Amino acid sequence: MKTVLAVAFGGAIGALGRYYAVGWAERLLNHWLGPGFPYGTLAVNIIGSFALGVLVESLALAFSIAPELRLLLVVGMLGGFTTFSAFSLDVVLLIERGDSLRAAFYVLGSVGLSVGGLFAGLRVMRWVLA
Repeated sequence: MKTVLAVAFGGAIGALGRYYAVGWAERLLNHWLGPGFPYGTLAVNIIGSFALGVLVESLALAFSIAPELRLLLVVGMLGGFTTFSAFSLDVVLLIERGDSLRAAFYVLGSVGLSVGGLFAGLRVMRWVLA
């Protein structure tokens, strides 16, 4: 039961964080770059991947925490923050609007920059904790 509550509580925090971060990024980037692109989802996927890299490397090299806390942070909070179901929906909507070039850029940008964010998070923590 503690495990379920930890994931649920973390998920609630992550989902709220996602809601506010997407709104903020959409307002900011729509103003700078123009509307019609899922900037918010792209931003949270990159930020979440970096955060996951930082967290995973910190837990592997420097910190030992209770399993429930790990589930709260990794599965709940970051899982709620960086769901890729929103990513899939955004891709389909771009394609259905006939914007295949933007859809391709979004797929490549999301995957490439998120993986890059994870590597960057790992590297930062290896540097900080070494």
